[in-house]
Amino acid sequence: MTADPRVADLVQAGKIRVAIFLPQYAKDPATGALRGIGMGFVAMEMGRALAERLGVDLAVMENSTPVAAVQALKSGACDLGCLGIDPSRAAELDFTAPVVQFDYTLLVADGAPIQTFADADRPGKRIAVMLNHASTFALKRMAQHAELVGTELPEAAFDLLRRGQADAFAAPRAQLLDYAEQLPRSRVLDAGYGVNNAGIAIRKGRTDRLAFMREFVEQAKTSGLIADIISRGGLRGFRVAPNL
Repeated sequence: MTADPRVADLVQAGKIRVAIFLPQYAKDPATGALRGIGMGFVAMEMGRALAERLGVDLAVMENSTPVAAVQALKSGACDLGCLGIDPSRAAELDFTAPVVQFDYTLLVADGAPIQTFADADRPGKRIAVMLNHASTFALKRMAQHAELVGTELPEAAFDLLRRGQADAFAAPRAQLLDYAEQLPRSRVLDAGYGVNNAGIAIRKGRTDRLAFMREFVEQAKTSGLIADIISRGGLRGFRVAPNL
């Protein structure tokens, strides 16, 4: 069977290189095996499904930060990734329709007088954030008074909250629910401050490849594949994204 010309180069290469970045994955210290977390699990499973469809191997490419992943996609070192569709990223990469959707919110320590985002966005308040993450891009567009304290990795942002050096930690809800289990009597706010619509991102300018990926995403949604990935991954707070 002749390969679809839009992905013939992937078939010829014999693999699909999927970019993931911290905190989208963890590595087993004994075996070195990668485990997808949140959007990382979605990216790896979508990559696996696409690789099976094309009859090629899946190569998961580790990146330390979102910026590194974006650069890998732009340079052609990776073929696709799963990222929040933010205007700043859309200027550098092309995106499919959203694949999954989840909200951003805040984690606060025991006794903190914060019930809503407005309570946290006050003069003198400090919110710990992850640099160059979609959750932070959304927060920067909303926050008017609080100081945003940025760190590269989520563990460092969480430590700021745990040590009392921040009043709240802003991140995707599912991630904060996991961190809340490490900080007794901490609370994840019921209300969110934004929604992440995450899609497949590819190198800009490949209109043929983008059309193929858009078809693949639509089929994955209508077939139930995305819902199955969310279920298998136990992705709390995730849902199949509606088309925008």
